[in-house]
Amino acid sequence: VQLVESGGGLVQTGGSLRLSCAASGFTFKDYGIGWFRQAPGRAREVVSWINSVDGRTGYGDSVKGRFTISSDNAKNMVYLQMNSLKPEDTAVYYCAADPVGGSAWWLYNYWGQGTQVTVSS
Repeated sequence: VQLVESGGGLVQTGGSLRLSCAASGFTFKDYGIGWFRQAPGRAREVVSWINSVDGRTGYGDSVKGRFTISSDNAKNMVYLQMNSLKPEDTAVYYCAADPVGGSAWWLYNYWGQGTQVTVSS
């Protein structure tokens, strides 16, 4: 199982970034995918997820209305469109895979290496 994130970088407040998660080594459509983030000195928190059972999506409270998760099953890709970025969005962003998915990061077995997002004020 391999998950590789890309698309992070430095952006100004109010800007946008699109993160990508390339998945391989497992049957993509049978897994839920989640995006999580962790800033220095802070706990890991959920950003967004796609549930494998019904394809429903969910978002952490801090990103609702600004971030959008999507997937392309044909390409084994999951994307996170991030708009109206704020300095508090600065963190390392990880994608992770789980047979069901959901907001509980501790249930995910497979993780990518992370991509840094920095939002300047």
